[in-house]
Amino acid sequence: MGVSAKMRRSLEGSSWIRRMFEAGAELAAVHGPGKVCDFSLGNPDVEPPAQFQAALEAVVHEAVPHKHGYMSNAGYPEVRAAVAAHLSTELGVKLSGDNVVMACGAGGGMNAVLKALLDPGDEVVASVPYFVEYGGYADNHGGSLVLASTLGDFDLDVAAIEAKIGPRTAALIVNSPNNPTGRVYPERTIRALGAMLAAASRRTGRTVYLVSDEPYRHIVYDGVTVPSVFAAYPHSIVVTSHSKDLSLPGERIGYVAVHPEAEDAKTLVAAIVVATRVLGFVNAPALMQRVAARLQGVSVDPALYRTRRDRLYGELTGMGYRVTRPEGAFYLFPKAPGGDDLAFVRALQDELILAVPGRGFGLPGYFRIAYCAEEAMIERSLEGFRRAIARFAGRG
Repeated sequence: MGVSAKMRRSLEGSSWIRRMFEAGAELAAVHGPGKVCDFSLGNPDVEPPAQFQAALEAVVHEAVPHKHGYMSNAGYPEVRAAVAAHLSTELGVKLSGDNVVMACGAGGGMNAVLKALLDPGDEVVASVPYFVEYGGYADNHGGSLVLASTLGDFDLDVAAIEAKIGPRTAALIVNSPNNPTGRVYPERTIRALGAMLAAASRRTGRTVYLVSDEPYRHIVYDGVTVPSVFAAYPHSIVVTSHSKDLSLPGERIGYVAVHPEAEDAKTLVAAIVVATRVLGFVNAPALMQRVAARLQGVSVDPALYRTRRDRLYGELTGMGYRVTRPEGAFYLFPKAPGGDDLAFVRALQDELILAVPGRGFGLPGYFRIAYCAEEAMIERSLEGFRRAIARFAGRG
């Protein structure tokens, strides 16, 4: 019994995304890697933009004393200032470097934020479908995740969220563009959310922080823009990474930005800095901080993903799949033919196609396809998708 009971439960309920990724490795071992169509993991296959290589080479060759040494747990001051300058324009609120903490990706940033906000027994609200790791992040720091429903088009249901807010609610997490639906919450929704959170905070006597998880902010299509939560609600925190917009998931570089008018903003930033240290991150990677400072406002070309979205969306809807057209990110979230997401995902596996059941995002009856995948694989998968839905014809 060397492993804790808590971690044993975590092992049993491990992420469906990782389960399917591992299933893909097993199928590839049997059938060959070129035969499996793996849509399980949101692992960008698009290479980083050309500016990244130039910035990386420049940073590597810079004659900087202690280039690989420790710095403030919050990150290099000049890097934080560069991020703040960019965000001031993008989010419409004047920020300084003192409002920014560099993080080990969005996951590291989210854990530092929740460590700073939560006391044991506190609650964090999120809307389904949601990125399943949020539950683990809240649990890491003594909190629990409380789930609210969304509307039929996957927009936030502000009234449903309000009904979940009580005296132990510390924060609400939103994720736009959303993983797994690709939904971008419109400005009217974000403004209504801000007004509701202000009223709910007065009602409960406790400020509810709005934590916006934004790694897909720059991967949007068809002229859609992502509204600023900072413009809608002062008690807001933005957590993001460059895993998706610069295609750097393995480099673990991101940041946290705290609205300068948030309640107790200076102490909150200080707490996030301490949390970064005591959680063992210590600081974000030194080289990647310097690279990221040179690339604020740079992103992969979303058109590369839009082409794939359009092809896969068009083909699947033509076959009879029911799916909301995503406005951003690189996921499709169709309804599972027959209604049983596990059964349908298993049918896809029979066709050597890997997808993630919707219950892995808190919403059974759907499944997720990550189309950050080569066009040749998408093409190869189409007949398998066609055969799979044919097996469920007439089942609802």
